[in-house]
Amino acid sequence: MYIIVGLGNPGKDYVATRHNVGFSVIDELADKYNISVDTAKHKGMIGKGVIEGNKVILVKPMTYMNLSGECVREVMDYYKADIDELIVIFDDISLEPGKLRLRAKGSAGGHNGIKSLIAHLGTQDFKRVKFGVGDKPKGWDLADWVLSRFPVGDFDALREGNKKACEAIVCIMNEGIESGMNKFNG
Repeated sequence: MYIIVGLGNPGKDYVATRHNVGFSVIDELADKYNISVDTAKHKGMIGKGVIEGNKVILVKPMTYMNLSGECVREVMDYYKADIDELIVIFDDISLEPGKLRLRAKGSAGGHNGIKSLIAHLGTQDFKRVKFGVGDKPKGWDLADWVLSRFPVGDFDALREGNKKACEAIVCIMNEGIESGMNKFNG
């Protein structure tokens, strides 16, 4: 079984913001594989299903980004999941919009959601799909940038990124993270 977590912030004020690309990928997976992410549990919204032969729990933490680890810890404990079964999708300002970078583990790199996960899980050894949202323009505050919405010109790249992120997650589950990194990091 895999726990697939998309990081973001709850509420309509944050829909379609850069910080919520993790939620967008979970929504794309849910739509593609007919999984309802509609159960409020463990400080998040979860959905159970099967993706290409793999049992999955799709998770959207409702704790706000900086406390995401609380939800993920509860989900991991409840399902007695091993850290190797966790895949996290989140925004990355160092990548162009829609571009992906897969990692087997790593530091938080300044991302507060990932800092929270590392603190609550006690390890940084979990698989991640970093989803590019573009670097903040000169003079912008980082928080303002990640909480802003994408311009219309980025929509095609974001749609393609969502599709690729879903493919990458399936690849990680079926072929392993190394294969995923070889196919999707470029």
